[in-house]
Amino acid sequence: MLCDHCRERDAVVHLTQIENNTVTQIHLCEQCAAARGVETTVAEVKHPLGELLHAVQAQMAPAGEGEERCEFCGATMADFRATGRWGCPRCYVTFESSMRSLLRRLHGSSQHVGERYQVPQSEVVERTAKLAELRERLRRAIETEQFELAADLRDRIRVLE
Repeated sequence: MLCDHCRERDAVVHLTQIENNTVTQIHLCEQCAAARGVETTVAEVKHPLGELLHAVQAQMAPAGEGEERCEFCGATMADFRATGRWGCPRCYVTFESSMRSLLRRLHGSSQHVGERYQVPQSEVVERTAKLAELRERLRRAIETEQFELAADLRDRIRVLE
């Protein structure tokens, strides 16, 4: 797709503008976008959780806490505060005490106290599948004008529901 402004280079910036309930799309090359003041460089996206954790840790953390490093990937608590992500699964073990204190400050507890996921019982899953199959057969019977079959299927669906 060519640039809407110069019609010479490929468009790499795609702008959508909404004015007075009218949507317009503008496709610009990098040079034309820069001339219009549109920033074309992508900045590193910061994770909102990382900013929150950084603020909490900055208030409460001891001065030497950032020195501890994961032996496997080399990540530090400062890296976690900046990005909101660990470097590897072993970081959870390395920084367990720091994370427990952080969770206590954020949530009031370091253990999960909410609802737990329960696997659906097999008979409920089977019943749901059977109902879906019967409804599909009912839809096809109505489309093909097989009304006696449709009435029978409707009654079987009511019994299952």
